[in-house]
Formats: sequence, C-alpha cells, structure tokens
Amino acid sequence: MGIFSRKDDTNTAAAPAPELAALTGEYTLDPAHTAIGFVARHAMVTNVKGSFQEFTGALHLDGADPSASTASLDITMDSIDTGNADRDGHLKSADFFKTDEFPQMTFRSTKAEALGGEDYRITGDLTILGTTKPLTIDLEFNGAAKDPFGNERVGFEGKAEILRSEWGLTWNAALETGGVLVSDKIKLNFDISAIKNAA
Repeated sequence: MGIFSRKDDTNTAAAPAPELAALTGEYTLDPAHTAIGFVARHAMVTNVKGSFQEFTGALHLDGADPSASTASLDITMDSIDTGNADRDGHLKSADFFKTDEFPQMTFRSTKAEALGGEDYRITGDLTILGTTKPLTIDLEFNGAAKDPFGNERVGFEGKAEILRSEWGLTWNAALETGGVLVSDKIKLNFDISAIKNAA
C-alpha cells in the first residue's frame, strides 16, 4: 500500500487508510542511503554512468492529498563522480557544468500525482546553469519502515529523461564514423531513502 490515497472506479478520492495518514509529515533525505545518478550514451556505442556524492533534500508527504506533497533537492555539482578523474574535471569545466560559476543544481516540485498501485509522478522546476525548465520524475514507492535506530523511513525509486541541450549543455565532438561523442538524451535515476523529522 502506497503513501498517497487512491482513486476508486468512480474517480472519487478514497479516504486514506490510517497507516497512510501516519506517514504524513516532513522528511529529510538520508545521503548515506540515497543515490542520485545519471547515464549518458558515449561514442554512440556504450553508456557512461555517474552520480553526485553531495546533496541535500526534503520531502513533505501528505497521505490524504497527493497534490499537497512536495519535494526539493540541492545538488553540489563539484561532487560529480563518473569513476574517471579526467572526465569529472571536464564535466566541471566551462564546456559543461561551469561549477565555479554555477555550484548547484536544484529541483523544486510544483505538482505531485498518484498514478495507482505504488506508482507516483512528481513534476517540478530543474535549474542547471541558471536555466530553469520543467522536469517530470516517475516514482515507485518502496515502502516505509522503522530502522534499528528508531528512525521512520520511506523509500522511493525514480527515473526521468532530459535533453541536456535544453539547459545549455551543448558541448560535443563529432565522430569520424558519424554521430557525436556524447548523447543529448540523459537518463536520471533516483534511489531515495528519507527519514521523518522529529515532531
């Protein structure tokens, strides 16, 4: 059973079960158990995977009304990690993220929806290089539990796709065999664990 209320066959919002209502509250992302990653096609033949190691985020979950739920995320761009120091340095440079001038990437939700089952969708504003464009993230609710330290946790897995050129990330190099070195389409992956704030 998910966090948000479902809609029945008459398209009338169903009353939330008591256990769902208990999950309503403010949550903070746990960076030790949260992963924010991306995948880009390289040289037209393989994928390069990377992640961001430093970020902060917050959720407001409403067990009765999906539209009242919100999310925010702030990512430190210097923390980008693709497993290759030279490539990471290039990504931080003026060719890509210009991290000296734009140290953060941010997301602020504007809409949340329950899609049925454990599936949800959140839409918001993604800001990169000072440019803000809409982003839609499809989420699967992984459940809620109390950990051995007494923390109340919720978990989500999410995915989205963007065209990096829409945020001004246009650097590329042509290949002798045709095509380009780095794909415009970037896949984003979110594996989220969040801890409920103390009342």
